[in-house]
Amino acid sequence: MDLISLTLNRVLEFIKNPVCSRDKEMSLRDKGLMMFIILGLSFTINFVFVFLIGALEQFGLFSMEDHAINQMFDEFSPLIIMFLAIIIAPIFEELIFRAPITLFCKYKNVFRWVYYGLALAFGYVHITNYDMTTNVLLFSPILVAPQIILGLFLGLIRVQLGLLYAMIFHAVYNAILVIPGVTLLYFSESMPEKVESSTAVWTSYLYFYF
Repeated sequence: MDLISLTLNRVLEFIKNPVCSRDKEMSLRDKGLMMFIILGLSFTINFVFVFLIGALEQFGLFSMEDHAINQMFDEFSPLIIMFLAIIIAPIFEELIFRAPITLFCKYKNVFRWVYYGLALAFGYVHITNYDMTTNVLLFSPILVAPQIILGLFLGLIRVQLGLLYAMIFHAVYNAILVIPGVTLLYFSESMPEKVESSTAVWTSYLYFYF
C-alpha cells in the first residue's frame, strides 16, 4: 500500500509540476511496479470518460459509424491490426511525442510547456479518428481526454524511467485493449446474443481509447 500511495503522489506531483529528473537508483522491480500502478490508474480514470463519451453518442451528438477503427477492420486482418497497434504505433508515437521531451531538460520553464503541449498534441492527433463535424470539434476535449491523460502518464514514464519504458508501457496498454477487442469482434458473428453484448462493450473501449 505504501508503494501505491508513493507512486500516486509521485504521479500527481509530476503532472502538477513536471521536472526533468530520473531516479537512476530505482530497481527494475520498482520500475515494473510503478508502471503497473500507473497502468491501473490510467484505465481507472479513462473508464469514466468511456461512459461520458458513450452518453454523448447516445444523445446523438456524434456517431461512431465513421470512426477510423471501423475502416481498419474492413481493410486489415486481426493480426495486422494487432501488429500495428501493439508494435508499430507505440514505437513511432513515442519517438514523435515523448522522445523530444528531454531535449528541453535544461530549460525548466520551457520543459513544463513542452510536456503539456506534447500530451495535448498526442491527444488531438486522435481526433482525426472521428468524422469531423461541428459537434466533434466542440466536444473534442472530452473525446480525446483518454489520449491526453495517457500522454501525460507516458511523458512521466519517459522522463523518469526512459523512452524504452514508455514504449513498453504504451505497447502493454494497447495490447490490453486490442487483443481481447479484436478477438471478440472477429468471432462476434458466431457468438450468442449475450456474448455479443459484451463484445459491444469492449468495442466501445477501442473506439474511445484510440
